[in-house]
Amino acid sequence: MEHIEKNIKPYEPSFTTMVPTGFVRFMRTCIIWQFIRFIVINIKMLAVVKKSHH
Repeated sequence: MEHIEKNIKPYEPSFTTMVPTGFVRFMRTCIIWQFIRFIVINIKMLAVVKKSHH
């Protein structure tokens, strides 16, 4: 891991953040997909809470 860190130099032109693709931007703003994710996360939370009460 140390040899990788030596090659990383901050403030270089190649040292940038990832830019989301068009598909990723669509998924982040799609109301239907966000609703589906909301339901899935709530089902997972219900499962965790159910396990903790036994």
